[in-house]
Amino acid sequence: MKLSVVIPAYNEEGSIGETLTTLYDELVREHIDHEIVVTNDNSKDGTLACLKELSLRIPTLVYYTNTGPNGFGYAVRYGLERFTGDCVAVMMADLSDSPADLVRYYRKLHEGYDCVFGSRWIKGGKVVQYPIHKKYINRLANGIVKTLFRLKYNDCTNAFKLYRRETMEGLKPFLSPHFNLTLELPLKAIVRGYSYAVIPNSWTNRKHGESNLKIKEMGSRYFFIMMYCFIEKYFSRGDFRK
Repeated sequence: MKLSVVIPAYNEEGSIGETLTTLYDELVREHIDHEIVVTNDNSKDGTLACLKELSLRIPTLVYYTNTGPNGFGYAVRYGLERFTGDCVAVMMADLSDSPADLVRYYRKLHEGYDCVFGSRWIKGGKVVQYPIHKKYINRLANGIVKTLFRLKYNDCTNAFKLYRRETMEGLKPFLSPHFNLTLELPLKAIVRGYSYAVIPNSWTNRKHGESNLKIKEMGSRYFFIMMYCFIEKYFSRGDFRK
């Protein structure tokens, strides 16, 4: 099963080298057939130059530049339209997600699930230097999602997840242009009846640069996607189910 890893990158010249090198080394060590698909989201720094240099050392690296429209969701979607693997994971460019966890996701998917979701908030999961204000907002948002959709899963907003190709195709069309895509993908998968496993994963705060997530800008967008999926779950009469 070929693994594709889609990574959006905006102004990540300080992180992208370590992220891609660490990821590539881990996947090679585990003998996993793979490709690494990076979408340079029209970065204003040296991200593109870094990708050009890295492609000379990482044979499985494929990169594109999304000239516009730009935004986290658009960049991820750009990669999701172009990956060639049998399954696809979304990871961050700042090495906040662990390549070792990705290997565990990949092994779990082989048990027959349609998706594998991580949780940083169950036994075995951990966060390192997670900003306290973001933690409160995260737990509140995920609590609302759990209650509204009657879920046991408690980390829907985490982007780091793995999907089979046919599952990802079944989640289209994508609506979210920004970080709310991280909520759209798993909620659609759950609502549409795809099977999923949940395993603990870790998250480590970035070493370089600033997060592109602007909480004040995202509240209404997350709410829109949540309500869209809620309406599909209870009023679509199963028209979009697997």
